[in-house]
Amino acid sequence: MYKISHFILLSSFMLLCLTGMAQKRTGNNHNPVFEGWYADPEGIVFGDKYWIFPTYSAPYNEQVFMDCFSSSDLVNWEKHERIIDTTEVKWAWRAMWAPAIVQKDNKYFLFFAANDIQNDNEEGGIGIGVADRPEGPYKDYLGKPLLDKFHNGAQPIDQFVFQDEDGQYYMFYGGWRHCNVAKMKDDFTGFVPFDDGTTFKEITPEGYVEGPFMFIRNGKYYFMWSEGGWTGPDYSVAYAIADSPFGPFNRIGKILKQDPNVATGAGHHSVIQVPGTDEYYIVYHRRPLGETDGNHRETCIDRMYFDENGLIKPVKITFEGVSERPLK
Repeated sequence: MYKISHFILLSSFMLLCLTGMAQKRTGNNHNPVFEGWYADPEGIVFGDKYWIFPTYSAPYNEQVFMDCFSSSDLVNWEKHERIIDTTEVKWAWRAMWAPAIVQKDNKYFLFFAANDIQNDNEEGGIGIGVADRPEGPYKDYLGKPLLDKFHNGAQPIDQFVFQDEDGQYYMFYGGWRHCNVAKMKDDFTGFVPFDDGTTFKEITPEGYVEGPFMFIRNGKYYFMWSEGGWTGPDYSVAYAIADSPFGPFNRIGKILKQDPNVATGAGHHSVIQVPGTDEYYIVYHRRPLGETDGNHRETCIDRMYFDENGLIKPVKITFEGVSERPLK
């Protein structure tokens, strides 16, 4: 009997190993979408898969690597461990966070902030990793930060890289309640001045704290950001709509915030549009009820809807999350 039981246990263990890191969700509750403390999620579609690139949410000195996750249906996610870390990025030593990802010229460019610099004399800022696959491994693209100085009062963190309809890439970034936009060189090695001679143009809307994000829908530019303190229950997401990526961005209102029956601190998000459809999902982090550790944040997904005027309806955060949505 002992030998049979031992064989069954060993076989079960081997089966788990062979199935990799895939996490099969069961029941009706799909939030959080994967296990572990993860925040600041960047959601995107590459080919026939959804991807999420989050911050590993831990004390700054432990935030020295990044994982990512892939899914074919928004519900079942596979974990890809340590796609980049501080052993590869020699100038980074802590606080790697808020990744943004771009596919260009058959390469994947992973933008991240590191070291949480507090002034222009400290080493750190926004860097780039490059890889041949979304899951890496990523190598340091520049061997130094892309941006390591404060401009217009904006801490160089929380970058989002946006491609306009004409193909031009822009970086939106900034903490400390200031947001800048900068025009990127074609090879991502630096920035190109605007026609007026400035390189970093401030576009800070009312209420902005951090975490910018942008998408285009029906010819309009939707600019979104996080408000409140990231460790508090008041963390939230607001937005504006403009006719260009430079604004002006007049705040419309909050669309994502805590629900005292579900979770607190809902913020620092991204948006996934199912290609070829008007179907949108908001990917964000939140803190479980009763959790007091600021770093204990989970990544979740809920549907995002628009009204007949193109305004974003307030998002209802849920335990259920979303149903399986395979990509065609």
